[in-house]
Amino acid sequence: MTTVLSNPLRPALLAAARSPRLQATVTRLRATRSLVDRFVAGDSEPAAVMAVDALLASGRFVSVDYLGEDTTDRAQARATVQSYLSLIQRFSTRHTAGTALEVSLKLSALGQGIDRTLALDNAREICAAAAAAGVWVTVDAEDHTTTDSTLSIVRELRKDFPDLGTVLQAYLRRTEVDCVELSGPRSRIRLCKGAYNEPSSVAFQSTREVSDSYLRCLQVLMNGSGYPMVASHDPEMIEAAETFAAAAGRSSDEFEFQMLYGIRDQEQRRLVDADRHVRVYVPYGEQWYGYFMRRLAERPANLAFFARALVSRT
Repeated sequence: MTTVLSNPLRPALLAAARSPRLQATVTRLRATRSLVDRFVAGDSEPAAVMAVDALLASGRFVSVDYLGEDTTDRAQARATVQSYLSLIQRFSTRHTAGTALEVSLKLSALGQGIDRTLALDNAREICAAAAAAGVWVTVDAEDHTTTDSTLSIVRELRKDFPDLGTVLQAYLRRTEVDCVELSGPRSRIRLCKGAYNEPSSVAFQSTREVSDSYLRCLQVLMNGSGYPMVASHDPEMIEAAETFAAAAGRSSDEFEFQMLYGIRDQEQRRLVDADRHVRVYVPYGEQWYGYFMRRLAERPANLAFFARALVSRT
């Protein structure tokens, strides 16, 4: 399987993910939609819920992300909160086993770049609604400049919501130490490789370095007291997770695999059939551009598919 750093166009695509001019161009292309639909469960809440219901019926769990990031407008941050509250209300009517339903939050979409307290208060409101509905919450990771702020907010929220999860990115050099600190009782850590364009001063650059860091971090989490969430499509990481879990004496209820909506569906189903917990990250909403570009950056096959779609329409 192609890993996160093996696309030579990755730096350019990740830079494009932050370009308003390119966003305006790409989002106008009709050819874009066919590929976006592979990764994004529609623009609207009803479309997302339809995708969620299909995944739940197949025995998988879900983590739903209302797309948006780098919000600089308080009204937009408030609109994002309202979208999550509406989604959680819909979830509250579904009778699912245990923790099958989760929402994922990006703090920058809740106003982190405007004011830390604003993001904290908005996240707290969502966490309270989710707790009342029996829905899990995980705070997502973004680029390294937000890591300290994000983890400080997570620590504060966990005082009232101890099951709050967060994401750590294995390509950051700091992450193994963060895993040691954050793998205590009731912790939930989603470990991913990382999907932003980071400098070598803070992040490993080669595929092998990132994979080795992932393995070290994963072993720390499996040997810890929390609930590891193995976010990877890489067969090496999936096999390692099984090995580390067995060595740590973990049952299949004491960790989970996580994969992205639209990627490796057959592998997701195989793991479910093997009695493993599998959670699918389901993004939806109109602000899909940044997420879409990061998916292109991760897998050259996605970029080739997109290029063929463009050529076929010219």
